[in-house]
Amino acid sequence: MPDPWQRNVLEAWMGRDGSDRWAAGRWGIAVPRQNGKNGLVEMVELYFMTILGLRILHTAHEVKTARKGFLRILSFFENDREFPELREMVKGTPRKTNGQEAIFLHAPGCRDLGNDGCKCEGGSVEFIARSKSSGRGFTADVLICDEAQEYGDEAQAALLPTISSAPSGDPLQILLGTPPGPGTDGTVFTRLREAGHQEAPRVAWCEWSAEVGVDTSDRANWFANNPSLGIRLNFSTVEDEFGSMSPEMFARERLGVWNEHSNGSAAFNFTQWQELKADAPDDGVRVFGVKFAADGSHVALGACVKPVEGSPFVEGIASRQMGEGTQWLVDFLVERKSEVAQIVVDGRSGVGFLVDALRQEGVGKRVIVVPQADEAIAAHTMFDQAITEGTLAHGGQGALNDEIRDVKRRPIGNLGGFGWAARSEGGSVGLVDAVTLAFWGARTTKRKPGRKQVIL
Repeated sequence: MPDPWQRNVLEAWMGRDGSDRWAAGRWGIAVPRQNGKNGLVEMVELYFMTILGLRILHTAHEVKTARKGFLRILSFFENDREFPELREMVKGTPRKTNGQEAIFLHAPGCRDLGNDGCKCEGGSVEFIARSKSSGRGFTADVLICDEAQEYGDEAQAALLPTISSAPSGDPLQILLGTPPGPGTDGTVFTRLREAGHQEAPRVAWCEWSAEVGVDTSDRANWFANNPSLGIRLNFSTVEDEFGSMSPEMFARERLGVWNEHSNGSAAFNFTQWQELKADAPDDGVRVFGVKFAADGSHVALGACVKPVEGSPFVEGIASRQMGEGTQWLVDFLVERKSEVAQIVVDGRSGVGFLVDALRQEGVGKRVIVVPQADEAIAAHTMFDQAITEGTLAHGGQGALNDEIRDVKRRPIGNLGGFGWAARSEGGSVGLVDAVTLAFWGARTTKRKPGRKQVIL
């Protein structure tokens, strides 16, 4: 039987609309570890398989987690004494090979249960660990993503098509996890949470979490954010965790704190970024990107060279406090005005002054571009896709690498657009923004100054 909190989640998730379809096509839950969210999903899986006859693809970030989930479900179908009716529904032999675990059932109401060659199409569950090629060859009604704090857009792109042609005609995705920590990519999970908080249509989101700055020593907060504390989660265990973890870690792991400044979703796979390191090209179309910080604290300069052959090459040049002024920036750009195809300038403050200063120094109007909001969104999307597809190169700069490691996406508008923001408190993404603008300019400009000289 479900615990009271689990019953509440099931009621929130499993609503039906007037057409007898799922009222929500995306379900999610964020609750601290060891409270029973996996048991909750087991209840859902058993109901889907045995009563509704649905096909389930259960994924996890790690192989061992996927394997553990399989063994837990398998225990229901191999227990002849307690669940003979479930054992009877199994068609053939459960697939136990590591990495290929699966259970296939006869259809609900099948009258030929003893025949493994029966032509009925029943429910099933298959378990896989996520990878770049995950999902190929699978078709399911329900996609379950365990350890969703480690579930990014790359994995989503690989797996979501598995339910696009759901045999039931009513596809469903379920995400479960804890708040993403530093260095993890929980982009999709974070986005679902935001949709849930905004009461987006067809989203059923449940969450147990404390606010940033919570008193981690207050036992009342332990109970408020752990619905199974005292039921299946021992109080002494939490006391031991409190004594062993840092306050920040305890707040995240045990109290469910989503701290946007210290954790969240890494925008990029840093290993993938490192693989794009290359030597700078000798020549090509050159573009500078200038980004003024939204709070007026600093300005960053980046560049991109688009060679005749090969990937565009980006490099961060400098990021300085506005207290130092901007004459250094004007001097740098004016000195190179004859060899640059474009200068892309963006930000809430400082843009007008820089544009005027450059024009007074003879930089042509066609050279300077101040992107509109839709162009800025396009620039970020283009840069993001280039890293994913490996169609960009960089020199491996330490300062730029540090920002790439720390950057996350921030929503722009209501149509899925995004920009960059730092995950760490006080962090900066100025150089990432600057090279993003430069990359976009190099990819879109039609100007090709005749002079060829390396400027990076």
